[in-house]
Amino acid sequence: MQTYRQLFAIREFRVLFVVQCINVGSYAVASLALGTITFAATGSPVLTALAMFGAPLLRLVGQTLFGSGSDLVRPRTALVVIAATTMVTDLLQALPGLAWGWRFALLAAAPLITSALGGSMMALVSDILPPDGFILGRATMNIAVGGMQIVGFGIGGLLLITFSTTQLFLGAGAALLVAVLLLRLGLSDHPPRHAGVSLVGRTREVNRALLGSRVIRPLYLTMWVPNGLIVGCEALFVPFAGERAGYLFAVTAAGMLLGDVVVGRFLAVGVRDRLIGPLRLLLAVPYLAFFLVPSLPYAASLAFVASVGYSASLPLQERLVSHTDGAARGQVFGLQGTGLMVGQALGALLGGAVASGLGLGPVAAAHAMGVMALASVAVSVALTPGLRRSRPGVAVLDGAPA
Repeated sequence: MQTYRQLFAIREFRVLFVVQCINVGSYAVASLALGTITFAATGSPVLTALAMFGAPLLRLVGQTLFGSGSDLVRPRTALVVIAATTMVTDLLQALPGLAWGWRFALLAAAPLITSALGGSMMALVSDILPPDGFILGRATMNIAVGGMQIVGFGIGGLLLITFSTTQLFLGAGAALLVAVLLLRLGLSDHPPRHAGVSLVGRTREVNRALLGSRVIRPLYLTMWVPNGLIVGCEALFVPFAGERAGYLFAVTAAGMLLGDVVVGRFLAVGVRDRLIGPLRLLLAVPYLAFFLVPSLPYAASLAFVASVGYSASLPLQERLVSHTDGAARGQVFGLQGTGLMVGQALGALLGGAVASGLGLGPVAAAHAMGVMALASVAVSVALTPGLRRSRPGVAVLDGAPA
């Protein structure tokens, strides 16, 4: 499978792609609304970062106990539950005068559900596509993420000029209702990958095997830590650019989209695998220029170029698939997604803490971005030896159980 026409000829993939677009777009709008409320009320970079990126920290709890839910629950049911939970929490966030304690409690609900069931989407993609179509399918789903982040953050920033944050939450909830209907009516009722086993027991067994593997662990860490540190830079866009932060979010999404199109569609397997190292460094190096406190146009250009580096995750996931058992695919991707989101949340909080330590204001935020970029480069270099164990042609030492 080499073309988008072949990919979108598969009906269930079309449904998943549209749902992914809705999920990401609605999340971007709701996240920008909550971040705007938080920064306006507190002026705190840490609390703003927590509001926009901190909720996935709770995915760590669910993944530790219930991560095998992605393999034990029917995929359609799992995806409907995730979308419906997020829809309800967005609608409740729209309540005027809602206390901050309740806002953060609602922010935690969807990540807890996603941690148990979130691997279902990519596991289903791997099921409905032929083996040679998975990376193109994965890249296309990433394109949905990048494209809808552009739409969500870009349009969300424009909507904030005219509409209230309450109306943005209501719009996000309405979009997710459409996603629920598409999932229920557009997907077949695929059986679970496993049945009749202990959810908690299997979760611990597979997590232990994956994280204990000398082959798999470096792949996970490379996808989690350097990326998370760069999200720490992105979490400072609001303190750095204020109401114009939506444009920075939009251009980073555009850069990610470009990288996924080029790497996922046009590069051969061997070429994209050899580009893992350069792309990982590209993700961080442009942010070093923020030590010079660039103007908004230069900042946007730097963020766009850096975000192309996110496409390193595609060949890394290709290695992940080749070194794990298909029977555990839901949890493999669930753990990958949870670790990614937790890394991003920790990176966002760390970025906010560094900015607060340097002092308030755009200059402190810019310098904090430079610090986070230096840390990302250092981690990427440190993880390079471990990645050699998963290179094509190297013997598999261990992996995930069936």
